[in-house]
Amino acid sequence: MILLERFVRWTGLRSGTKPERSFPAALWDETLAHLPFLDRLNAEEKARLKHLAGHFLAEKEFTGAGGLELTDAICVSIAAQACLPILNLGLGHYTGWVGIVVYPDEFVIPRVVEDEAGVVHEYDDHVSGEAWEGGPVLVSWKDAEMAGEGYNVVIHEFAHKLDMRDGSADGVPPLPPDIPVDEWNAVFLGAFHDFQASFSKVSETHAGNDDGFDEYAATAPEEFFAVMSEVFFEKPGFLHNEFPALYALFSRFYRQDPAHG
Repeated sequence: MILLERFVRWTGLRSGTKPERSFPAALWDETLAHLPFLDRLNAEEKARLKHLAGHFLAEKEFTGAGGLELTDAICVSIAAQACLPILNLGLGHYTGWVGIVVYPDEFVIPRVVEDEAGVVHEYDDHVSGEAWEGGPVLVSWKDAEMAGEGYNVVIHEFAHKLDMRDGSADGVPPLPPDIPVDEWNAVFLGAFHDFQASFSKVSETHAGNDDGFDEYAATAPEEFFAVMSEVFFEKPGFLHNEFPALYALFSRFYRQDPAHG
């Protein structure tokens, strides 16, 4: 069980009391300065992101855990990163849950799993973030501050939330009408299997991996979707060069083309 040591709610956070949570322009400028990948957005897009973040803050409840003292800067930074994937999709993609739990660093989640032989194993899992189906998003603030160059725990966990909109995360989020599920599976799963195969070859030869991708993406389709979403928004040119078909698919899904401004 996770003990929430400190609960913090922004004034007027309950949905319906305020349409948007305002915050100082200086704080927004500081947030943008600390998240340089947002520079790819033009002035109009940055303005829309700010308003979307304000609505996000008005609907979500932030909780500090593990002794973390929440600040406006922490909440606005997380809101900005969380809203980037839905900039052209809308806040409705994050409905059905309200909680965001922020830890100062990696945190421990007790796990109970049953193996194929029916043996139950209990262990402590050290994680930097986790998204719960129908529940909160949990993130490490230390990891959130490391955003950039293809690593973004906030985008990763909120990509899982998009994936979970139709149930458990499986790498196939609810798709817009212009992306048939067969096309998604062909392109997305094709890229996933190619990625798995590349890491399998590295493992067989005991060679080090230096291709710039997090090998965690090879563990499951849902993790591939979340990791590649990080890369799509932080290193879009890199993803476009390495997996052009996947990049094009993500561009249609997210309704953004960060590699081309």
